[in-house]
Amino acid sequence: MTVAITGSMAFDHIMTFSDSFTNYILPDQLERLSVSFLVDSMRKERGGVAGNIAYTMSLLGESPLLMAAVGPDAADYIADLAKRGVDTSAVLHLDDVLTASFFVSTDQQNRQIANFFIGAMGRSGEISFYNYQDHNIDLAVISPNVPEAMVQYAQECVDLHIPYLYDPSQQIPLLSADDLIEGVEGAYILMLNDYELEMLKERTGLCQDDILGMSDVLIVTRAEEGSSIYADGKEYHIPAIPTERVADPTGAGDAYRGGLLTALQRDLGWLEAGQVGALTALYALEEVGTQRHSYTRQEFSQRYFEHFERTPEMERFFEG
Repeated sequence: MTVAITGSMAFDHIMTFSDSFTNYILPDQLERLSVSFLVDSMRKERGGVAGNIAYTMSLLGESPLLMAAVGPDAADYIADLAKRGVDTSAVLHLDDVLTASFFVSTDQQNRQIANFFIGAMGRSGEISFYNYQDHNIDLAVISPNVPEAMVQYAQECVDLHIPYLYDPSQQIPLLSADDLIEGVEGAYILMLNDYELEMLKERTGLCQDDILGMSDVLIVTRAEEGSSIYADGKEYHIPAIPTERVADPTGAGDAYRGGLLTALQRDLGWLEAGQVGALTALYALEEVGTQRHSYTRQEFSQRYFEHFERTPEMERFFEG
Protein backbone atom coordinates (compact mmCIF):
# COMPACT_ATOMS: atom_id res chain seq x y z
CA MET A 1 0.00 0.00 0.00
CA THR A 2 1.47 3.35 -1.07
CA VAL A 3 0.30 6.51 0.68
CA ALA A 4 0.69 9.78 -1.25
CA ILE A 5 0.73 12.92 0.89
CA THR A 6 -0.22 16.30 -0.53
CA GLY A 7 -0.25 19.51 1.45
CA SER A 8 2.02 22.19 2.82
CA MET A 9 5.77 22.02 3.25
CA ALA A 10 6.83 24.90 5.43
CA PHE A 11 9.17 26.34 7.98
CA ASP A 12 7.51 26.93 11.33
CA HIS A 13 8.41 29.95 13.45
CA ILE A 14 7.13 28.89 16.87
CA MET A 15 6.78 31.49 19.60
CA THR A 16 5.67 31.23 23.23
CA PHE A 17 3.76 33.91 25.09
CA SER A 18 3.86 33.75 28.90
CA ASP A 19 0.44 35.34 29.44
CA SER A 20 -3.08 34.84 28.07
CA PHE A 21 -4.15 36.39 24.76
CA THR A 22 -7.53 37.16 26.31
CA ASN A 23 -5.91 39.68 28.66
CA TYR A 24 -4.95 41.82 25.67
CA ILE A 25 -8.10 41.63 23.56
CA LEU A 26 -11.21 43.74 24.18
CA PRO A 27 -14.19 41.71 22.89
CA ASP A 28 -16.30 44.82 22.27
CA GLN A 29 -13.50 46.49 20.24
CA LEU A 30 -12.69 43.72 17.77
CA GLU A 31 -13.42 45.95 14.77
CA ARG A 32 -10.52 48.17 15.93
CA LEU A 33 -8.23 45.36 16.98
CA SER A 34 -4.59 46.40 17.30
CA VAL A 35 -2.49 44.29 19.65
CA SER A 36 1.12 43.26 20.06
CA PHE A 37 2.41 40.31 22.07
CA LEU A 38 5.93 40.30 23.51
CA VAL A 39 6.93 36.67 23.10
CA ASP A 40 9.48 34.96 25.31
CA SER A 41 11.09 32.65 22.76
CA MET A 42 11.12 31.75 19.09
CA ARG A 43 12.37 28.71 17.22
CA LYS A 44 12.50 28.03 13.51
CA GLU A 45 11.49 24.46 12.78
CA ARG A 46 10.81 22.27 9.79
CA GLY A 47 7.10 21.71 9.36
CA GLY A 48 4.08 21.89 7.12
CA VAL A 49 1.26 19.36 7.31
CA ALA A 50 2.59 17.14 4.52
CA GLY A 51 6.13 17.21 5.88
CA ASN A 52 4.96 16.44 9.42
CA ILE A 53 2.85 13.47 8.34
CA ALA A 54 5.67 12.09 6.21
CA TYR A 55 8.13 12.52 9.08
CA THR A 56 5.99 10.52 11.50
CA MET A 57 5.42 7.75 8.98
CA SER A 58 9.17 7.54 8.40
CA LEU A 59 9.75 7.16 12.15
CA LEU A 60 7.50 4.10 12.00
CA GLY A 61 9.39 2.64 9.06
CA GLU A 62 7.14 3.68 6.18
CA SER A 63 8.05 5.37 2.87
CA PRO A 64 5.18 7.62 1.81
CA LEU A 65 5.21 9.52 -1.48
CA LEU A 66 5.53 13.24 -0.74
CA MET A 67 3.77 15.51 -3.27
CA ALA A 68 4.48 19.13 -2.36
CA ALA A 69 6.21 22.28 -3.62
CA VAL A 70 9.28 23.89 -2.01
CA GLY A 71 11.76 26.66 -2.68
CA PRO A 72 15.58 26.61 -2.78
CA ASP A 73 15.74 27.13 1.00
CA ALA A 74 14.30 23.63 1.62
CA ALA A 75 17.07 21.58 -0.02
CA ASP A 76 18.41 20.25 3.30
CA TYR A 77 14.89 19.59 4.58
CA ILE A 78 13.98 17.45 1.56
CA ALA A 79 17.33 15.64 1.64
CA ASP A 80 16.81 14.73 5.30
CA LEU A 81 13.33 13.32 4.64
CA ALA A 82 14.75 11.28 1.77
CA LYS A 83 17.46 9.86 4.06
CA ARG A 84 14.71 8.81 6.45
CA GLY A 85 13.04 6.82 3.69
CA VAL A 86 10.40 9.26 2.41
CA ASP A 87 9.90 9.07 -1.36
CA THR A 88 10.60 12.65 -2.46
CA SER A 89 10.49 11.99 -6.21
CA ALA A 90 7.20 13.92 -6.54
CA VAL A 91 8.43 17.06 -4.76
CA LEU A 92 8.33 20.16 -6.97
CA HIS A 93 11.53 22.21 -6.53
CA LEU A 94 11.19 25.89 -7.43
CA ASP A 95 14.09 28.35 -7.72
CA ASP A 96 12.20 31.65 -7.80
CA VAL A 97 10.15 31.56 -4.60
CA LEU A 98 10.86 30.64 -0.98
CA THR A 99 9.24 27.75 0.86
CA ALA A 100 6.02 28.51 2.71
CA SER A 101 6.39 29.73 6.30
CA PHE A 102 4.13 29.41 9.33
CA PHE A 103 4.29 31.90 12.21
CA VAL A 104 2.47 30.84 15.37
CA SER A 105 2.29 32.20 18.93
CA THR A 106 1.01 30.00 21.75
CA ASP A 107 -0.15 31.40 25.10
CA GLN A 108 -0.19 29.70 28.50
CA GLN A 109 -3.61 28.14 27.85
CA ASN A 110 -2.38 26.64 24.55
CA ARG A 111 -4.44 29.11 22.50
CA GLN A 112 -2.77 29.93 19.21
CA ILE A 113 -2.61 32.88 16.82
CA ALA A 114 -0.98 32.13 13.48
CA ASN A 115 -0.08 33.60 10.09
CA PHE A 116 0.96 31.69 6.98
CA PHE A 117 3.14 32.85 4.06
CA ILE A 118 2.10 30.82 1.02
CA GLY A 119 5.42 30.87 -0.87
CA ALA A 120 6.14 27.86 -3.10
CA MET A 121 2.95 26.17 -1.95
CA GLY A 122 1.07 28.54 -4.24
CA ARG A 123 2.25 26.47 -7.20
CA SER A 124 1.29 23.06 -5.81
CA GLY A 125 -1.24 22.68 -8.59
CA GLU A 126 1.63 22.01 -10.98
CA ILE A 127 1.91 18.58 -9.33
CA SER A 128 -0.62 16.06 -10.61
CA PHE A 129 -1.62 12.54 -9.63
CA TYR A 130 -1.79 11.75 -13.36
CA ASN A 131 2.01 11.96 -13.47
CA TYR A 132 2.49 9.36 -10.71
CA GLN A 133 0.14 6.55 -11.68
CA ASP A 134 3.13 4.17 -11.86
CA HIS A 135 3.57 4.55 -8.08
CA ASN A 136 0.49 2.39 -7.43
CA ILE A 137 -1.04 4.81 -4.96
CA ASP A 138 -3.58 3.07 -2.72
CA LEU A 139 -4.48 6.03 -0.51
CA ALA A 140 -3.95 9.77 -0.91
CA VAL A 141 -3.94 12.50 1.72
CA ILE A 142 -5.44 15.85 0.73
CA SER A 143 -4.35 18.14 3.53
CA PRO A 144 -4.22 21.97 3.81
CA ASN A 145 -2.82 23.49 0.65
CA VAL A 146 -3.79 26.27 -1.75
CA PRO A 147 -7.54 25.81 -2.31
CA GLU A 148 -7.29 25.30 -6.06
CA ALA A 149 -4.77 22.47 -5.58
CA MET A 150 -7.01 20.79 -3.00
CA VAL A 151 -9.95 20.93 -5.41
CA GLN A 152 -7.74 19.62 -8.23
CA TYR A 153 -6.41 16.71 -6.17
CA ALA A 154 -9.87 15.65 -5.00
CA GLN A 155 -11.11 15.54 -8.60
CA GLU A 156 -8.01 13.69 -9.80
CA CYS A 157 -8.40 11.07 -7.08
CA VAL A 158 -12.04 10.53 -8.01
CA ASP A 159 -11.14 10.25 -11.71
CA LEU A 160 -8.27 7.83 -11.00
CA HIS A 161 -10.24 5.83 -8.39
CA ILE A 162 -7.75 6.63 -5.61
CA PRO A 163 -9.34 6.62 -2.13
CA TYR A 164 -8.37 9.73 -0.19
CA LEU A 165 -8.26 11.15 3.31
CA TYR A 166 -9.73 14.65 3.18
CA ASP A 167 -8.37 17.12 5.71
CA PRO A 168 -9.48 20.67 4.81
CA SER A 169 -8.92 22.00 8.38
CA GLN A 170 -7.28 25.47 8.19
CA GLN A 171 -8.50 25.99 4.63
CA ILE A 172 -12.21 25.59 5.41
CA PRO A 173 -12.80 29.39 5.35
CA LEU A 174 -11.07 29.68 1.95
CA LEU A 175 -12.82 26.80 0.20
CA SER A 176 -16.30 27.37 -1.19
CA ALA A 177 -19.23 25.46 0.28
CA ASP A 178 -19.60 23.55 -2.99
CA ASP A 179 -15.92 22.60 -3.07
CA LEU A 180 -16.05 21.44 0.54
CA ILE A 181 -19.12 19.31 -0.09
CA GLU A 182 -17.52 17.74 -3.16
CA GLY A 183 -14.37 17.04 -1.15
CA VAL A 184 -16.37 15.36 1.60
CA GLU A 185 -18.55 13.38 -0.82
CA GLY A 186 -15.55 11.92 -2.63
CA ALA A 187 -13.57 11.10 0.51
CA TYR A 188 -12.93 7.69 1.96
CA ILE A 189 -11.89 9.34 5.24
CA LEU A 190 -12.80 12.82 6.47
CA MET A 191 -10.56 13.97 9.32
CA LEU A 192 -10.91 17.15 11.38
CA ASN A 193 -10.63 18.36 14.94
CA ASP A 194 -13.82 19.17 16.81
CA TYR A 195 -13.60 22.93 16.14
CA GLU A 196 -12.98 22.39 12.44
CA LEU A 197 -15.96 20.04 12.25
CA GLU A 198 -18.21 22.80 13.56
CA MET A 199 -16.69 25.21 11.00
CA LEU A 200 -17.40 22.71 8.23
CA LYS A 201 -21.02 22.35 9.35
CA GLU A 202 -21.52 26.11 9.43
CA ARG A 203 -19.81 26.66 6.08
CA THR A 204 -21.72 23.93 4.23
CA GLY A 205 -25.02 23.70 6.12
CA LEU A 206 -24.42 19.99 6.66
CA CYS A 207 -25.19 18.24 9.94
CA GLN A 208 -23.12 15.38 11.30
CA ASP A 209 -25.57 12.76 10.01
CA ASP A 210 -25.22 14.28 6.53
CA ILE A 211 -21.45 14.07 6.79
CA LEU A 212 -21.55 10.47 8.04
CA GLY A 213 -23.70 9.58 5.06
CA MET A 214 -21.26 11.13 2.59
CA SER A 215 -17.84 9.84 3.70
CA ASP A 216 -17.11 6.23 4.55
CA VAL A 217 -15.19 7.23 7.69
CA LEU A 218 -15.24 10.32 9.92
CA ILE A 219 -12.41 10.93 12.37
CA VAL A 220 -12.69 13.76 14.90
CA THR A 221 -9.80 14.64 17.21
CA ARG A 222 -10.67 16.36 20.49
CA ALA A 223 -7.30 17.26 22.11
CA GLU A 224 -7.23 16.10 25.74
CA GLU A 225 -10.61 14.40 25.28
CA GLY A 226 -9.15 11.94 22.79
CA SER A 227 -10.61 11.17 19.39
CA SER A 228 -13.63 9.52 17.81
CA ILE A 229 -13.65 7.32 14.72
CA TYR A 230 -16.98 6.70 13.01
CA ALA A 231 -16.64 3.72 10.67
CA ASP A 232 -18.59 0.61 9.67
CA GLY A 233 -21.66 1.88 11.51
CA LYS A 234 -19.74 2.06 14.80
CA GLU A 235 -18.15 4.76 16.92
CA TYR A 236 -14.70 4.04 18.34
CA HIS A 237 -13.50 6.29 21.16
CA ILE A 238 -9.75 6.58 21.61
CA PRO A 239 -8.72 8.26 24.86
CA ALA A 240 -5.85 10.72 24.93
CA ILE A 241 -2.75 9.37 26.65
CA PRO A 242 -1.98 11.36 29.81
CA THR A 243 1.32 13.21 30.07
CA GLU A 244 2.93 15.65 32.44
CA ARG A 245 5.08 17.20 29.71
CA VAL A 246 3.03 19.27 27.28
CA ALA A 247 5.62 21.34 25.43
CA ASP A 248 3.82 22.47 22.27
CA PRO A 249 0.54 21.43 20.59
CA THR A 250 1.76 22.41 17.11
CA GLY A 251 1.88 19.37 14.82
CA ALA A 252 0.23 16.90 17.20
CA GLY A 253 -2.69 16.42 14.81
CA ASP A 254 -0.30 15.81 11.91
CA ALA A 255 1.54 13.19 13.96
CA TYR A 256 -1.80 11.51 14.75
CA ARG A 257 -2.48 11.29 11.02
CA GLY A 258 0.94 9.78 10.37
CA GLY A 259 0.42 7.12 13.02
CA LEU A 260 -3.10 6.32 11.86
CA LEU A 261 -2.03 6.01 8.20
CA THR A 262 0.86 3.73 9.12
CA ALA A 263 -1.48 1.48 11.10
CA LEU A 264 -3.91 1.34 8.17
CA GLN A 265 -1.04 0.44 5.83
CA ARG A 266 -0.36 -2.57 8.04
CA ASP A 267 -4.00 -3.66 8.06
CA LEU A 268 -4.88 -2.76 11.64
CA GLY A 269 -8.49 -2.08 12.61
CA TRP A 270 -9.87 1.36 13.33
CA LEU A 271 -9.53 1.14 17.10
CA GLU A 272 -5.88 0.10 16.96
CA ALA A 273 -5.13 2.66 14.23
CA GLY A 274 -6.57 5.40 16.43
CA GLN A 275 -4.51 4.21 19.37
CA VAL A 276 -1.30 4.32 17.33
CA GLY A 277 -2.32 7.83 16.24
CA ALA A 278 -2.88 8.87 19.86
CA LEU A 279 0.64 7.79 20.79
CA THR A 280 2.35 9.42 17.81
CA ALA A 281 0.47 12.62 18.66
CA LEU A 282 1.71 12.41 22.24
CA TYR A 283 5.35 12.28 21.16
CA ALA A 284 4.85 15.45 19.10
CA LEU A 285 3.02 17.14 21.96
CA GLU A 286 5.93 16.55 24.32
CA GLU A 287 8.49 18.41 22.19
CA VAL A 288 8.73 21.98 20.94
CA GLY A 289 8.66 21.79 17.16
CA THR A 290 6.82 19.38 14.92
CA GLN A 291 9.78 17.18 13.92
CA ARG A 292 12.01 17.18 17.00
CA HIS A 293 10.63 14.00 18.55
CA SER A 294 12.02 10.56 17.79
CA TYR A 295 11.75 7.01 19.08
CA THR A 296 12.86 3.50 18.32
CA ARG A 297 10.36 0.77 17.50
CA GLN A 298 11.10 -0.80 20.90
CA GLU A 299 10.50 2.48 22.76
CA PHE A 300 7.27 3.07 20.88
CA SER A 301 5.93 -0.45 21.46
CA GLN A 302 6.81 -0.40 25.15
CA ARG A 303 4.95 2.85 25.65
CA TYR A 304 2.01 1.66 23.58
CA PHE A 305 1.51 -1.45 25.73
CA GLU A 306 1.66 0.67 28.88
CA HIS A 307 -1.66 2.22 27.82
CA PHE A 308 -3.39 -0.16 25.42
CA GLU A 309 -4.16 -3.85 25.21
CA ARG A 310 -1.47 -6.27 24.07
CA THR A 311 -3.03 -8.22 21.20
CA PRO A 312 -1.57 -10.55 18.55
CA GLU A 313 -2.38 -7.92 15.91
CA MET A 314 -0.35 -5.28 17.74
CA GLU A 315 2.51 -7.69 18.37
CA ARG A 316 2.71 -8.25 14.61
CA PHE A 317 2.48 -4.51 13.97
CA PHE A 318 5.61 -3.86 16.00
CA GLU A 319 7.43 -6.82 14.51
CA GLY A 320 6.68 -5.84 10.91
